[in-house]
Parts: sequence; structure tokens; C-alpha cells
Amino acid sequence: MNRKKKINSILKAKLKKQNAKLHKSNKPRYISKAERAKMEAEEQNQTAEQTSENVAETQTTDEA
Repeated sequence: MNRKKKINSILKAKLKKQNAKLHKSNKPRYISKAERAKMEAEEQNQTAEQTSENVAETQTTDEA
């Protein structure tokens, strides 16, 4: 490979990498199985708290 061709191929490769970094992919970020389980547990805790609050509110309105 002659010198000019080698330099051009290196520069083209650099440009290609820079353009690839500029255009982010639309693919969603990977979430590990453990992280998904943790998020699901937190969500269940929040829903349990909300239902217990709703039950407490209905009991106070029934008493009044």
C-alpha cells in the first residue's frame, strides 16, 4: 500500500468513527436482570404504600 493511500484510509477511518459518535443510536439502554428486579421491587413497594394510604383514608372518612 502506498503512503498516500494509507494516510487517506487512516483519515477516512477517523472521520467514520467521529460521525458514528455524533449519531447516537435509538436503541434503549440495556438494563441488567438484577436492576430490573430491583426496579420492580421498588415499584411494588410504592403501590403497596399507595393502597395502604387509600385504605387509611377510606377508614377515616367512614369514621367521620
